[in-house]
Amino acid sequence: MKAAEIRSKFLKFFESKGHTIVASSPVVPGDDPTLLFTNAGMNQFKDVFLGFDKRPYTRATTSQKCIRAGGKHNDLDNVGYTARHHTFFEMLGNFSFGDYFKRDAISFAWELLTDVFKLPKDKLTVTVYAEDDEAYEIWNKEIGVPAERIIRIGDNKGARYASDNFWMMGDTGPCGPCTEIFYDHGDHIPGGPPGSPDEDGDRFIEIWNNVFMQFNRDEAGVMHKLPKPSVDTGMGLERIAAVLQGVHGNYEIDLFVALLAAAKQAVDAAGGGDVDASSPSLKVIADHIRACSFTVADGVIPSNEGRGYVLRRITRRAIRHGYK
Repeated sequence: MKAAEIRSKFLKFFESKGHTIVASSPVVPGDDPTLLFTNAGMNQFKDVFLGFDKRPYTRATTSQKCIRAGGKHNDLDNVGYTARHHTFFEMLGNFSFGDYFKRDAISFAWELLTDVFKLPKDKLTVTVYAEDDEAYEIWNKEIGVPAERIIRIGDNKGARYASDNFWMMGDTGPCGPCTEIFYDHGDHIPGGPPGSPDEDGDRFIEIWNNVFMQFNRDEAGVMHKLPKPSVDTGMGLERIAAVLQGVHGNYEIDLFVALLAAAKQAVDAAGGGDVDASSPSLKVIADHIRACSFTVADGVIPSNEGRGYVLRRITRRAIRHGYK
């Protein structure tokens, strides 16, 4: 299944569940000085979650252009060396603004993955925030995921609410507990389940994060309950495409085949000889071409500060890897 078809099926599925399909916002946030780049699907709905803005819908679905190369969410240095990191990617998401909450969000996710995309149920493992008994019970009692494939994750990052299963957009703003869905690529791939000492391996890959927006964190770190609990989910298009196309790494999917071939051809022609097609440097170049293209298209030019400096950094990194 090509990435374009996956994107279409996702949006149409949620449209059938009463969601309005909303166009992606630019990678440059329009009126949010707290963000360097759009880094998640919920960015364009931040004021809706906070109760400052109203839309003519309470359910939305998007395929959002995202950049993670600066600020709190920064994947730049990992790009090219893992199976899953990118500076630019698309995030598929469904959102509820005071409409449905945990039960429907979890049910929708499970239905799409197992009924529409036909993923084997026994290949899916889920995590919940340690204190979120409601989400645990929904997964176990209603969806039927066995207890051994539901993992509770507490505050594992050294501070209160600092957890892989408590999502925050930044130092301030909407946040809440989340449940993540992982795909098991099989025991021939190194790595362990989430929460284990080997969780950083590539066997278990997070494909979907369902965030239950319950709080707004202020500059003092105080959590204030949101006017209406809401849902914000994100699934990387490249990650789910890798699963559905039967490949392990994101750079093997259809979106990257032509880019990687063009990068290799250019490097070979420039005197690189017959470059190894699996070289991490080719992956860096292919990824950074996408990031630079979409960033420039949305109005950023290289400079010595802010977004322009990040763009310059990405460009320089791509050039540097061209010489490796």
